[in-house]
Amino acid sequence: MSEDIAKLRLQQAWRECRQHAHYMDYALTALVPKLPLTGTSLQSFDAETVQDLDQFVLRFGKLQDAIGSRLLPAVLTYLQEPYEHRPMLDKLNRLEQLDYLERAEDWPRLRAIRNQFAHEYPDEPERNASVLNMAVEAADTLRAILARVEQRLKLEAQVP
Repeated sequence: MSEDIAKLRLQQAWRECRQHAHYMDYALTALVPKLPLTGTSLQSFDAETVQDLDQFVLRFGKLQDAIGSRLLPAVLTYLQEPYEHRPMLDKLNRLEQLDYLERAEDWPRLRAIRNQFAHEYPDEPERNASVLNMAVEAADTLRAILARVEQRLKLEAQVP
């Protein structure tokens, strides 16, 4: 792959991640006065708050997906690291070695939180609130990953 194509893919992935992060943060800002969530509060939210929650869940999931499936692989390709066909764990470990990730072991936890959104339990509002509270805390980790990637790329190539 040419360097120009690798740079373009990295820039596209970066813009996608920044957009998801922006809307995730926007929804989270609206939710802050209602945090931490409880099962009781989840059941009493008005339509606007439910929309904010839905937007947060959607953008958290999209951001986590975009970082894992587009941004991190694009970083490795841009750096000409031969990891295209390697398992995700190998990619994460390599990115940690290159100082693009603080801790590779954060990623499975982020993925697990995202996957829990797929399973809503209508009869278990406390469980749903707990998952949402974990995601609110994990949003900081997603932001930190983006910030670290941005910092490293600006140091090396002024890409994004």
